[in-house]
Amino acid sequence: MFPTYTTCRYLYCFQVEALADQLTQREGELIQEKDEVKKLATFLKQASQDAKKLVDEERAFARAEIENARAAVQRVEEALQEHERMSRALGKQDLEELMKDVREARRIRMLHQPSKVMDMEHELQALRIQLAEKSKHYLKLQKELTMSKKGKENTPYLYEIDGTEALGSYLVIYHCSDRAREISECNIQWYRSTSECGKKELISGATKSVYAPEPFDVGRFLEAVIMTDGQTITVRTTTPIDSAAGLGNYVEALVRRHDTEFNVVIIQINGVDNQSQSIHVLHVGKMRMKLCKGKTTVAKEYYSNLMQLCGVRGGGNAAAQAVYWQAKDGQSFVLAFESERERNAAIMLARRFAFDCNIMLAGPDDRAATGT
Repeated sequence: MFPTYTTCRYLYCFQVEALADQLTQREGELIQEKDEVKKLATFLKQASQDAKKLVDEERAFARAEIENARAAVQRVEEALQEHERMSRALGKQDLEELMKDVREARRIRMLHQPSKVMDMEHELQALRIQLAEKSKHYLKLQKELTMSKKGKENTPYLYEIDGTEALGSYLVIYHCSDRAREISECNIQWYRSTSECGKKELISGATKSVYAPEPFDVGRFLEAVIMTDGQTITVRTTTPIDSAAGLGNYVEALVRRHDTEFNVVIIQINGVDNQSQSIHVLHVGKMRMKLCKGKTTVAKEYYSNLMQLCGVRGGGNAAAQAVYWQAKDGQSFVLAFESERERNAAIMLARRFAFDCNIMLAGPDDRAATGT
């Protein structure tokens, strides 16, 4: 028996409703899955942001730790350097104190236990005094002989040079006749020559009645031309200038040092009198000269053709202990030493070191005279 139309329609409607229910149910499930996907996406996004924030925080913390470590290392390095500097300073101070103690011990020993060296020094000093006396006596005889010759030749004898003709002394021109004018009223110029009839070399700036021989004059005659009342009168030393006893050996001993210190007083600066009498130290080194007061450097120059050094050309009996030093153009000094020996040793030592640097260290215009 076949189903009727009504039955078929009823079955069809029933199937459609069942299918609609299934679709509705499936749509609900899809909506629920979509909501879950959205929740999951939101959760993942939040997790990503949290992870990024955590990474940034860890990175900042790591950077801070690195900076702290660097600062700590720098502090340690600075502390080590400071410790090293302090150790050096303390070591240097200890060494200086030790050297002072050694020098003081030597001084006390020399005071209480005179050595053979001191005895020899006393003997040498006595011999120097005897030699100076004999030299004066010899010069006196030479002058008397010269006066006798001039008397026979009817030569007017108006002026004469007095003084020991050697390093460490000073020569003075004086008038020895009532007909002669006062020497202060005359024009004077000093010269040096290699022999009695040799070519004269003008000593620039030596225009006073007093002249202290310097090492450059050793072995040469000195003469002065006196101009007064239209007359030109020449006086000269009776013998070449002699070196000071023991000076050469003293300088040779100083040459072995890298630097030698001399105590000096500044008399003039750039031609202007210096009122201060404070002690300065003149360093004469193998490459340069330096003038200091304590830790303050007054002048420091390497040997050069601009530098000049010579004995003071005039200035009274103190000239034998003074030098003229031009460190460079526009900077010059007149320095007084503790003794004539120190003054001449400083000049000879500086010239020796300058010569090793191919520099002729001399006074104003002396290079022209020596052909340099």
